[in-house]
Amino acid sequence: MEEKLRIGVFVCNCGTNIGGFLDVPEVAEYSKTLPGVVYVKENLFTCSESGVNEIKEGIKNNNLNRVVVAACTPLTHEPTFRAACEEAGLNPYLFEFVNIREQCSWVHKNEREEATQKAKDLVRMGVARASKLEPKDRITAGVIPSALVIGGGISGLSAALSLANRGFKVKLIEKEKKLGGLVKSLYKIYPENINAEEYINQKINEVKKNKNINVFTSTEIKNVGGYIGNYKVKAENDKGNELNFDIGVIIVATGAKTLSPEGLFSYDGKKVIDMLQLEDKLKNDGISQYKNFVMILCAGSRNNERVYCSRICCMSAIKNALLIKEKNPESKIFILYRDLQAYGTTNEETLRRAKINGIRFVNYSLNKLPEVEDNTVRVYNEILGKELLIPADLIILATPLVAPEDNENLSKKLKVTLDENGFYLEAHIKLRPLDFSTNGIYVCGTAHWPASTEESTTQALGAAARSSIHLEKKYVMVEPIVSSVYYEDECRGCGLCASLCPSNAIEMVETPKGVKAKVIEVACRGCGICGASCYRHAIRMNHFSDEQIKAQIRAFLEE
Repeated sequence: MEEKLRIGVFVCNCGTNIGGFLDVPEVAEYSKTLPGVVYVKENLFTCSESGVNEIKEGIKNNNLNRVVVAACTPLTHEPTFRAACEEAGLNPYLFEFVNIREQCSWVHKNEREEATQKAKDLVRMGVARASKLEPKDRITAGVIPSALVIGGGISGLSAALSLANRGFKVKLIEKEKKLGGLVKSLYKIYPENINAEEYINQKINEVKKNKNINVFTSTEIKNVGGYIGNYKVKAENDKGNELNFDIGVIIVATGAKTLSPEGLFSYDGKKVIDMLQLEDKLKNDGISQYKNFVMILCAGSRNNERVYCSRICCMSAIKNALLIKEKNPESKIFILYRDLQAYGTTNEETLRRAKINGIRFVNYSLNKLPEVEDNTVRVYNEILGKELLIPADLIILATPLVAPEDNENLSKKLKVTLDENGFYLEAHIKLRPLDFSTNGIYVCGTAHWPASTEESTTQALGAAARSSIHLEKKYVMVEPIVSSVYYEDECRGCGLCASLCPSNAIEMVETPKGVKAKVIEVACRGCGICGASCYRHAIRMNHFSDEQIKAQIRAFLEE
């Protein structure tokens, strides 16, 4: 016997975001006229606690078997509303989200009447699709309780230790001969002025002594297959030996490198050096012969070639200027800056201390860059409105952190995304800042974006915590919004779907009916490429079936 539809529609006012540009009460009243709709509720903020509770109460009190929410983007709020349905006893995949903010009110701010009509159309289409929804169960798969950490800098070491101390087996791969990354090149770590070499060596020793961590230096990733909970990783060391690992989760901590200042401000590595070379001089007492220091910030960044701010250069310069003052109180130090990035109370206090200690800050603009001359730097002070000639025995360039060239190669093997600057791109800047969109792979430290040692360590602990959820449970549950070879008799075993799948989630298997495509459900990300490319229409997209899409189209064409 076919189930009788009892659809509930919840229309969100969202303050002025929606209600300010279309007639929400009219949309709610219209929703009552749609087939199968037995309950309609207008909410002020549907995503609030009271709004979520109204959905739960609506389901229970009206025996709803489908729920439609007309609100904002499903990207951020769909999990909330699905969870509400589930808590009220309704299968979460009998829920439909209609976006009347980004797709309606925000793009039709000056067309209230037309926007209201479009919102009605969208709700009508959503109700039509909801009527064709089917209950789904989440897909469960086992997880190999071991992790791979790629990169042996401070973030990689911290992530590996965090996981190992929880009792999980960790493979730590570093392409260089030694562990430590950029921190090994530093003199002191601000704001506590910890000896960088002692600090990183302590971390390295902890990693090497930990029985749960296997370290592989001079080793590179060659291939990564599989999916969350069951990754197959091939690596190769400098001796040509192939290493094979079965891994549950992966953490990318490959770090960054400093931009070589070749061609910038007469750089020669002697009188004009970069910040890492200054760190080395401080470490080896190599600054006593200098009296006048000039630091030029934003050397090679915040320009047409690299538009981004590297975030840590300002504080590195201020830290090192204070260290120079400690070693040589009579020194004169000028920091030439465009804007100062001293975020947080601790950094602000360090900046204040630098000014008290006589370190001078001179503002310059991109249009009038400092000019390096013999033993002097000529700079136009934007604040004073005049040109200054500053004596300089040593000139230090604060260059940005940049992404390593091999990021692109590794990103393809992991099937993760890079941003326009070559750094790894997170799944969502607010909701999933340490996750990739590929499940089971995480990112931390300067592989993600320029960050201080403290920030890199914090991110590493976060990535370890995120990944340990799956390792602790020993299973993972993924969304059932995947493809399936629904009409197996129609499959001709051509392999087109398998060759196009970006997630390697389809394999060709021998069956009594011949070679057929088979979907590895836990690896499938529901992109739909296979369904769109199958000329026999053998593949069906769960939760986005042809029947559901056609119902939406028919509903749109009704009025």
